[in-house]
Amino acid sequence: MTNKILINGEWRDGSGAAFSSFDPSTGEEVWTGAGATKADVNDAVAAARGAFQKWALTPLAERIAVMERYRDLIKRDADDLAKLISRETGKPYWETKTEAAAVAGKVDISIKAYHERTGVKETPGATTAVLRHKPHGVMAVLGPYNFPAHLANGHMVPALIAGNTVVFKPSEQTPGPGAFIVERMVEAGIPAGVVNLVQGARETGEALTAAAHEGRVNGVLFTGGARTGLAIHKMFADRLDVILALELGGNNPLIWWDTDDVEAAAFAVVQSAFLTSGQRCTCARRLIVPDDARGQAALDALAHLTDRLIIDQPFADPQPFMGPVISAGVAEGLERAFDRLTEDDGEAIRNLSVRDEGGAFVTPGIIDVTRSNAVPDEEHFGPLLKVWRVKDFDAAIERANATKFGLSAGILTDDKAKWEKFLALSRAGIVNWNRQTTGAAGSAPFGGIGASGNHRPAAYYAADYCAYPVASMEGEALLPMADDQVGIN
Repeated sequence: MTNKILINGEWRDGSGAAFSSFDPSTGEEVWTGAGATKADVNDAVAAARGAFQKWALTPLAERIAVMERYRDLIKRDADDLAKLISRETGKPYWETKTEAAAVAGKVDISIKAYHERTGVKETPGATTAVLRHKPHGVMAVLGPYNFPAHLANGHMVPALIAGNTVVFKPSEQTPGPGAFIVERMVEAGIPAGVVNLVQGARETGEALTAAAHEGRVNGVLFTGGARTGLAIHKMFADRLDVILALELGGNNPLIWWDTDDVEAAAFAVVQSAFLTSGQRCTCARRLIVPDDARGQAALDALAHLTDRLIIDQPFADPQPFMGPVISAGVAEGLERAFDRLTEDDGEAIRNLSVRDEGGAFVTPGIIDVTRSNAVPDEEHFGPLLKVWRVKDFDAAIERANATKFGLSAGILTDDKAKWEKFLALSRAGIVNWNRQTTGAAGSAPFGGIGASGNHRPAAYYAADYCAYPVASMEGEALLPMADDQVGIN
């Protein structure tokens, strides 16, 4: 794994200040290197612009062949990638193995999506109508820390298949997996300048978005927090020519209503709220139950199962359900958020607390906020689940929709009619029935409405924002004027 940046096919040291990433479960340094300055970023953008024409003119079959070689290299080195992700994020090894597999699997999914969503379609006739799709140009990819390989890869692979070139900035908290996948792209034969890697913190990202605002980058593909996403959205209000794809998380609801198998439902809630230590944008943040004996039985089962969760280091034996959050600072912020909820008449069912002072491990928190006065509509990115008790099912749907976000939502119920009503009235881009909110298919779009994004869903629909449609009317010869042409003597 390199600690350098990649510009125009050459690995070199960044010109900025040194920074490091750390294993949140041990504090051990994982990666260290110098960040990319504005000058470095400008060099990377210039390299991507210089490589665009040749890459766009490269036959699709050859672009796909490079991506298929990349896929095979990721499969070859999947275990190394999984271990690196575990070390930088603290995620359990069993989970990071699924992320490494998803990185490789994204190639075949993206090839299929390209042909289905953005292929060539012809309607023959005296004049042939042809629909094609063309790449935008240079795409800036800004990656998150929770899935540092998979989510950035999900932007880059479809962008490259479509004929775009890329400048990629991983999260400064997880630079290693980003460098890892770019190294495999280079080994697969990606031409110089087609993929460029710039490491760094906020200044590096700002230099990259500034290049886009100046017209030197044609698209910004961002996965991260709503506050940053909104700032990017505002920045480009006067640049209609720059494509933006923003995936910004959510304050996701999960309704639990009338399930005979209470234990199975409790497991679905735990998977929804606490998988990846609550650091998935689709994690359930709000649980809604009936305000009666059924709701109390559900919460009792949930609390009991939460107490059984193994929380440990990524490679521990037995394997844990969840590891630490990304940093000690994040852990402390989550504990403060939980404390604020208890101060506002929230009733703690299970306390969220930092396990060891100054560490990144936290215990999952469950808090009943039914009697609270003003619970903020915000995403706490960690294992913090807020509970509301409501009088009837209509109130449950109303509570579920009481958010500016709209990424994911779910319902656990044996009553199909309740599922159908919830599906019709819920406001989210991912709506699941009797499955965890964190479940999503790679063969489907991934994204939401409201403050969760800008209607540019990723996953299978990433093809849509990586190419734009071009409609043509075509004929091999000019049409002769008719003898009786109207308006001509």
